[in-house]
Amino acid sequence: MKFILGKKLDMTQVFRDNGEVVPVTRVQAGPCTVTQVKKMPKDRVNAVQIGFGTQKMFRLNKAQQGHIKGMDPISTIRDMSVGAEEHGLKRGDKYTVSVFNSGEKVQVTGTSKGKGFQGVVKRHGFAGSPKTHGHKDQHRMPGSIGATGPARVFKGTRMGGHMGVDRVTVKNLEIMEINEEANEMLLKGAIPGARGGIIMISTYEGGMEVTSTVSEESKEKSVEDSPKEVVTQTKEEEPKVAEEKNEVITDSVVSEDAKTTEEK
Repeated sequence: MKFILGKKLDMTQVFRDNGEVVPVTRVQAGPCTVTQVKKMPKDRVNAVQIGFGTQKMFRLNKAQQGHIKGMDPISTIRDMSVGAEEHGLKRGDKYTVSVFNSGEKVQVTGTSKGKGFQGVVKRHGFAGSPKTHGHKDQHRMPGSIGATGPARVFKGTRMGGHMGVDRVTVKNLEIMEINEEANEMLLKGAIPGARGGIIMISTYEGGMEVTSTVSEESKEKSVEDSPKEVVTQTKEEEPKVAEEKNEVITDSVVSEDAKTTEEK
């Protein structure tokens, strides 16, 4: 599993070799520094803590300064869960966007844009009320929110409220290009968040490439095995049929010869 922290810059477009236009998001990915390696059972989790970005040392409190002792001041720190995988990273290691390759599929996790207080039409996709038949000033109202019997509003009722600023993960994004000199990565399509937002980029198991290659291999094996079985069966059955025909023919010939001798 590969992972890195980055910052969303802007969107642009690139061209494939066949002339196809592809919208991409430009991301500044890395360099990142490993600030801590967490292991079971001491830390109760298997994870790698990495830092991204720089800032002034006086902006960090004493605990933060002690945590990154011996390193440059880091502005953003995130934990990446690695499970039981062997990553070989240790505290103080640095790596860049060069760990990724063009054409790989990754998932991007970020914070969506904040949209403030929104009504039910924008937030939940309500259709609203008709514009006629006495619905004055009720076009975008939520309508009834339940019976009067319980005398309360049930939890989970879709109503107006704060929208955005959510943790969003977009999977199966293709890496179009990697610029190691500028530490930039071009990802196909859009990613969550506004310009300058911090995002986490990582590979993951169970992506489209993994499942597709496994299915194709299994299909090829089944196709290769099936004709061989059919051929061997037909070859084994052909001599039996021929032998049966010969037996029938010989019996008929013998019986006819016997009949002719008896008549004579």
